Amino acid sequence: MTSVIIALIVYVIVMGTLAVIGFRKTKNTGDYLLAGKKIHPLVMALSYGATFISTSAIIGFGGAAGQFGLGLLWLTALNIIVGVFIAFVVFGKRTRKIGHELGANTMPELFALRFNSRFMQGYAGILIFLFMPVYASAVLKGIIDYVAKYFGVSFDIVLIVIAVIAAVVVIFGGLKGIMYGDAFQGAVMFAGMAFLIISTYAMLGGVEKAHTALANLPQMPGVAEQTSKLAASGFIGWTSMPATGSPLWWNIVTTLVAGVGIGVLAQPQLSIKFMTVKSGRELNRAVLSGGIFILFMTGVAFTVGALSNVQFYNDTGKIAIAAAGANDSIIPVFIKTYLPEWFSGIFLVILLAAAISTMNALSHTMGAALGRDFLKQSLRLKPETMTLTRIAMVVGILLSVVLTWLSSKLDVSMAIIAQGTSLFFGLCAAAFLPVYIAALYIKKFPKSAAITSMITGSAASIIWFFFIQEKTAASLQICKLLFNTTSVVKGTPLATLSMVDAIVIALPLSIIAGLIGWAIAAGKAKAQKQEAAA
Repeated sequence: MTSVIIALIVYVIVMGTLAVIGFRKTKNTGDYLLAGKKIHPLVMALSYGATFISTSAIIGFGGAAGQFGLGLLWLTALNIIVGVFIAFVVFGKRTRKIGHELGANTMPELFALRFNSRFMQGYAGILIFLFMPVYASAVLKGIIDYVAKYFGVSFDIVLIVIAVIAAVVVIFGGLKGIMYGDAFQGAVMFAGMAFLIISTYAMLGGVEKAHTALANLPQMPGVAEQTSKLAASGFIGWTSMPATGSPLWWNIVTTLVAGVGIGVLAQPQLSIKFMTVKSGRELNRAVLSGGIFILFMTGVAFTVGALSNVQFYNDTGKIAIAAAGANDSIIPVFIKTYLPEWFSGIFLVILLAAAISTMNALSHTMGAALGRDFLKQSLRLKPETMTLTRIAMVVGILLSVVLTWLSSKLDVSMAIIAQGTSLFFGLCAAAFLPVYIAALYIKKFPKSAAITSMITGSAASIIWFFFIQEKTAASLQICKLLFNTTSVVKGTPLATLSMVDAIVIALPLSIIAGLIGWAIAAGKAKAQKQEAAA
């Protein structure tokens, strides 16, 4: 306990110091929102990775891998290919270039300036502010569950303490303080996850022996009975993908892998990082370090989550989900039970770093979305941007805290951390990705088409989340309240749709709506030219 307290004190001192440095170097709105546009590429890569990888990846998705298996490694591959390489090279360079040319400070502002639409900035800003707390609450729940169980203290007390720490760092430090802190926290996370994977393989007798044991685990005595419910949903084994077309297959492929793997491209808290470097060359330099970081963070979490089944079974005769009691408890229980006692304390600091780094970025983005994009730029309120943004950050953090508290009190899904993350990533993909691509690469894409695409994608996602996709609708409980069912298509010929993630439906609809709007606008323009010529 002494080592844990010392580590926590050092962590808080370092984070506080970096926040002070960021505060002192913040002279104007550009510094506060974009870190002065001169951040080192390594700092940017670590900040991007630490923001991307939170407790939802380590605890939530690691727990999902413990329950469902190594099929989640497809998400690691997608994260590296899409979330780093394509994001940095294809999207990042153009975002930095166009963002700097237009003088944009946020993603919604980039849309507004590119399409000359104040409405788009306000709509995107309020959408981000209203739904990002769902993701933020998932991040908070992951770390708070671990800290509360580790110290044996109240969930509510830990929630308040961590919320205060996040608020102080983000409100006073601005994006400079956040990115400095992210770089430090990213280094801590990388070292901790490296130790975790090495220790796990050593515990299980090496890489080959560990994976062989995992592959053979479904045939071991008593395992079939423990996996009967999973098997009914399509589960085959921890080293195989579920049966194609089964409920579990739809959940892994469309919700966990596609929802996050594609949704990362349109994350406002990540895209803004591209505008913080001074040149496109800096983004090229950040690709390698960013890719390695993501590989270690997600790859380690997913692999350890799946392999934990072997250790739990060897020790207790139970698979991970049965031994830990809940999806989100698999990684914490595994570490606390089987790794050195000192590491479980250090892991607390690693999770705290993962949670605070992401919470800082989310709080900053929520504040900018409401304060600058909606109140200042869209509604034209008089107070300064930094003042409105700081007030909005406090409101955003409070909303996130309330949602986290409610998730701990209500009867929601055990996998709420992964679901909350997937929900927000999928919503951003449907609402923003087609418009984002058009803003960067299609010069004559009309404003009306961009607005149509954004509204269609967001509306389709929200309807699907609340009323059709059973996993999210059951957790959100609005469908249950209004229609006394967990999905309006359940028990109908369209029941298969209840297994499909919103991104599969909403993103294509958003693209189609944008293309139709583009065609209509082009037709009107052509007709006007013909009238003028006549």
